[in-house]
Parts: sequence; C-alpha cells; structure tokens
Amino acid sequence: MAQNGSIKGNIKTADSKPAEFVNISVKGSAKGSVTDKEGNFLISNLKPGTYQLVASFVGASKQEQSIEVKANEVSLVNFTLDETATALSEITVTDARINKYYRNDNAIVAKQPLKDLENPQVYNSISKEILADQVVTNFNDALKNATGITRLWESTGRGGDGAEFFSLRGFAVQPSMVNGLPSVNNGGLDPINIETIDVIKGPSGTLFGSPLISYGGLINVTTKRPYESLGGELTYISGSNALNRFTADVNLPLSEQAFARINTAYHSENSFQDAGFKKSIFIAPSFKFKANEKLTFLINTEFMNAEAANPAMLFLSRYSALSFTSLDIFEKYYSRSFTSNDLSIKNPTVGLQAQALYKLSDAWTSQTVISRSSAKTDGYYHYLWDFSDGNTFGRYISKRNGETNTTDIQQNFIGNFSIGNIENKVLIGFDYFSSAIHNASTGWLLGGTVTLADGVDTGILTKAAVDNLVAGSSEGVSTAESEVISAYVSDVINITPALSVLASIRFDQFGGKTSYYATDDVKDQSAFSPKFGIVYQVLPEKLSVFGNYLNGFTNVGPTQIADIDGSNPRLVTFDPEQANQYEFGVKSNLLNGKLSATASYYNIAVKNRVMVDPNNQNNSIQGGEAQSTGFEVSLIANPIEGLNIIAGFSNNDSEIVKDNPGDGYIGLRPEEAGPAQLANFWLNYTFSNTAVKGLGFGLGGNYASDHKTLNRANTGTFVLPEYTVLNAALSYTGDKYGIILKVNNLTDKQYYSGWSTVTPQNLRNISLSLNYKF
Repeated sequence: MAQNGSIKGNIKTADSKPAEFVNISVKGSAKGSVTDKEGNFLISNLKPGTYQLVASFVGASKQEQSIEVKANEVSLVNFTLDETATALSEITVTDARINKYYRNDNAIVAKQPLKDLENPQVYNSISKEILADQVVTNFNDALKNATGITRLWESTGRGGDGAEFFSLRGFAVQPSMVNGLPSVNNGGLDPINIETIDVIKGPSGTLFGSPLISYGGLINVTTKRPYESLGGELTYISGSNALNRFTADVNLPLSEQAFARINTAYHSENSFQDAGFKKSIFIAPSFKFKANEKLTFLINTEFMNAEAANPAMLFLSRYSALSFTSLDIFEKYYSRSFTSNDLSIKNPTVGLQAQALYKLSDAWTSQTVISRSSAKTDGYYHYLWDFSDGNTFGRYISKRNGETNTTDIQQNFIGNFSIGNIENKVLIGFDYFSSAIHNASTGWLLGGTVTLADGVDTGILTKAAVDNLVAGSSEGVSTAESEVISAYVSDVINITPALSVLASIRFDQFGGKTSYYATDDVKDQSAFSPKFGIVYQVLPEKLSVFGNYLNGFTNVGPTQIADIDGSNPRLVTFDPEQANQYEFGVKSNLLNGKLSATASYYNIAVKNRVMVDPNNQNNSIQGGEAQSTGFEVSLIANPIEGLNIIAGFSNNDSEIVKDNPGDGYIGLRPEEAGPAQLANFWLNYTFSNTAVKGLGFGLGGNYASDHKTLNRANTGTFVLPEYTVLNAALSYTGDKYGIILKVNNLTDKQYYSGWSTVTPQNLRNISLSLNYKF
C-alpha cells in the first residue's frame, strides 16, 4: 500500500493578519479543513499526487493553488486573501449565511487538535455569538443552551463550594475549569470573557483528573485571547430588577510581536424577590507575545470583586417524615426572599494562567502551563431548615470567612506524525495540582423562625443583630490541603483515513493533610484512569459513528469516624471512588457545515462510593453503587440564509443500586440527578438583502420534566412540577452597532429548582442591549 502524505499551511489577509474560519478544500474530493485562530490548517491522509487546493470564505474572493503531495511527507502551501482583516471581520459579522453558533475544533476539549467528528467524546460548545444574541448576563442563562444540563442550586457564596451547582447526566457538577485547567470560584462567573463554554460529557478523569470534575462531566470556560489587529466592542444593558451592565472588549496590537486584550464588566442587579442583589466589577487583561516563529507566550488573568445578598434556600427535612404534600404553601411566598440587603457576602476572586508554546519540530509542540486561582468568602450565609411540622422553618446563620487557593502546573508534549501510512496524534503530559481550603467562620446559630401558615419571620435581619448572635461561636480555624501528581498519555491513531482509535491512560498520586488546631497527614492514594474511543467516518468530514469507554474517579477525603457509642474518634482514608462510562452514537456535519448534529446513548456505573455503616451510624464504609443511563440529541443548524438554530433533548434514568438501607436511597432516583427529561431550543433569524436588512428576531426556551427534589424511602418524595419557559428577542444589527430587546420567561411562568430544596426562579424580565463595534 502506498504511503500517504499531508498538506499544511497558513492563510493571511491582505494586511498580513491571520485569517480564521477559511475553508480549505481539495478540488474534486471530500477532503478539507478550516483554519484556526492563527490561520493554520492541516489536511491529512492524502495519496501521493498533485492536487488543486481552494481557499474560500463566504463573501470573500476564492484563491486556488496547485500542490504536489509525496509519500510520507508534509507539503507546505500558504495563501494570501485579497481582503484585509477589517473587511474579513465585517463579512464575519454581517453575513447571515455562516453557521455562527457552531464550534468544530476546540483543542481544549481533547487537549489535542481534534475536530468534533474525530472526537469519540460528546460535548456541547456554547459560543460567544449565542451569548450576544440572547443578551446573556449570567452563567446559568448561558448553560441553558447545552443539552442535558440544568441548575440545582444558585450560588451561595460560601467557601469551598459556593459556586452554582448543576446536574449533568445524573450527577452534580460545578463550573471549575478555565481553559482546561482548574480554577475555583465561590460566586458567579462573568460572561464577558467567554469565547466558548464547553460542556464535556461523561467522567473525564483521564485528561482532566479528579479534584474538580463530576462523574457526569465537566464545565470548562475557554476565554477570549488577543488577536493581531485593533478592534473591540462596547455594550450597555439595562433591564428589569434595576439591571445595569456595562462591558468593554478592547484588543490592541502593541507591536508586530505583542498583543493585548482587556475584557471588563460592571454589573448591578436586584432580585425579582422582595430583597436581594448582585453587583460585581470584573476585569480580565490578557497578553500574547510571539518571541519568534517557534515560541509564543500567552497570559490570561481574571479579577472579580463580587458582592451579593442571596435568598435563603428552603431545605426540606432529610431526617424525618416529609410534612409537605404540595407546593401550595410555598407558592404564597414566591416573591419572598427571607433575607435582607444588609446580609451580604463578598467573593473576591483572582485567576492567573500563563503558558508557553514552543514548536519543537514540525511534528512536536511543547505546552508549559501554570494556573493559579484564589477565591475568598466574607459575609453572611443563612438557610431555612424544615422543622417537620408542615409549617415552621428555622433560620440558621453564620458569618463565613474562608479562602480557597489552587495551583496547577502542566507540561504537555503534543505530537502529530505518521508511522508508515498510519497517522498518530499523541499527547504526553505531566500535571501537579494543589489546593488549600482555609476556614475561620463562626458557628451556625438559630436566628429566628419562619412560619408559612402566616408568613411571620421572627428573625432580626441586620448586620448588628447577626453579629451579636454569632459572637463567640466558631467552627474552629482549619485548613485542608491536598495535592495530586499525575502523568498521562493519549494517542489517536488513524488506522485508515476513515477509521481512528483513541487510547489514553492517566496515573494520579494523591496526598495532603488536614488541620483543626493540629495537623493530620493524609494517607497517600493512587488511581489509574483509562479511556478508549473509536470513530469511523462513514462519510469523510460529514458523518461519523463513534463509541467510547471513559473512566472518572474521586479522591475521597479523610473522614472522621467513631465507635458506636461515640468514643475513639479518628480519621480514616478511603480508596478513590470509580465511575465507568460506555457510550456510542453518531455525529454529523452536513450541508457544507450548515447542519451539525450528535446523538448518543450512554451508561455510567459508579462503584466504591462511601456510605454510612448500617451497623454503626458513626462509621463510614465503601461499597455504594449508582447507575445512570440515557440518550441525548443535539443540533446546531443554519438551514437557510439568516436562520440559526440550536436544539437539544435528553433523557436520563438514574438509580442508587447499592447503599446503606437506612438512608432510604436504594432503588430511587438520586436528588442530584435533576429532571429526567430536558429540552432546549433557540432560533434566530436575521433578514438580509431586503429593505429591512439587519432586522432580526429570536425565539427559544427550555423544558424540564418534574424533579424529585427530595426522594428517600424513609422520609418521602417531594416533586417540583415540570415547566416550559419561553424567551424572545427583537434585534437590529448594522456593520458597527446592534440593538437587541430581550424578554426572558415570556409567559411569566412560576417554576422551581432544587436539591432537597424549594427555590423559586426568576419571573418575566426584560433587557435592552446597545452594542458598538470598532
């Protein structure tokens, strides 16, 4: 068999700027590629011969070149378009035929340059274009565009786990990754610095480790990066609940080698309820320096100073028979927050990432990365706890004071080479992660009661009263430190041009210590995490079938246990929990990129979970098991000029298979699993080449089936009903400016979310966005 070759190259504009999203096709063949942010492209597995390459971009003139491909060699070819970077940007913005919501080549998802059709793992990427069209001002609204994910808890702001909780494939998950690296926050994330949000499905321990991910998947934010021309945009948004938001995105070339970009946002908004607010100042400077043709430095920073008065969540009792049978009594207080604006919590957050990319050779690239994050919590957090009499909730309140710091250092070697006629895409990596969680908070004190029968709240919700209440109480000054040292290797082998196989494995070594006035070393643990996948392209670059086996794991922290009478307290360490997923499905990118769809079935089995010892309530043992199965369908389409569509549907069936019988979970759907069925859709149509060119409208929404927010055999089941929420937008867009009027919850629907809680969600709200580009 003759050995194949490859073609690689770069495309620039007339003013020597990289040209992104340019289509490169091999004339008379289905082979092709799309340029990345640097204007680079690669077409592999071509038989020796002479080919005609065509570079095309919607609205721009085509370029053609002839190139000879030799066996087992990489042929080089470059293009220069007639258009300048500015003209190309205007085409990108104004041309409605581009499938602007689709992202095909985010290398962070696989930590390798794999296109969606080449990747055996399922993921949804939510682009900045979607966020702009929908006037998204918070992270939760952004995630409503991904299939099979819904929010369980709003942000509490408390230390350690204060960010929002979502349910994904039957398991709770928090947004904890930025550019594929750990980055914690105790509050919300600001959308202004988001290039894409990547919802990566299934346990992903092999590539991303275990400290900050979930068995259902992970949520990664890919941030905006500097580019090589002057540009930017300013946006002001005003709306319901005293919403005022100003954002700026400015990119500035400093020299021929250095480029800077600053994204910043000021946000202020009140709650739809009687009290509560959120305000923040966010700034994200980033920097790119091309030292030479081989070495590039990238620095990304994020600084956020946020303050919020969050509503008090209503917790149903987990430890006694359920005393509520319907939502009727809660609906009376849909607009009550049971808090005051005096009881706020501050969450300063800092993130820093720096990386060096060095091209070792035509086949190998070195990536060296360091990531630091710091999230603080300072203020008041309180919740309402069910007293199990069908009426009374007690308010438990604490003044929180804590800080979470993380450090992650990675060294990756990324290779792309052929052995004979078999192409290999190899990743070899080493990772060091450490975290330190400091806590010096007060204890939890009962600060009054709320009776739902009459709505009476006996709490005194002022700073002075709460400070007086919690004075002298303490949880103790404590620190929990952990570190993980990892090594991993992954190889994507193209056995034939249509058939590829992925094989990966990771080894993690866990360690750390906890302190509570004293220091206790944590017993070291280790875990292996394999990953396998197979992809067959039935129609090259258009339709593929895939299957995967993914493994994820959780390093279980030290747990304090005691004898049955409470004596002999001590710390014990457990083996890591393990999750294994099998999945198969189909991916497509049809009609010249206008129709992208994914459909898959998955089965996740979790074993070795820590549970309460049925013979000693003061002891914990391992052996719990859970099962989660389901199917998902996702669609991103641009079927006709001006019309862009996102849609998704998921069905999840989760069950606790093995546990302590006394906890009441066996055979039931876990509360963290959320609604069993979820659906999302959004369509946006913009008129072009007519008298109303630039006028557009959007319509979309989300559906969720009923959700068993409390579901235990020994306490009962409480159901939050299904809901459908609709949203609409009206817009007018010019070359340099845009105006969008957005209405969320068009029908003013009352609906709830929760995780053993009952939490009202936002009612109808309106926002107006004014945008100027330069």
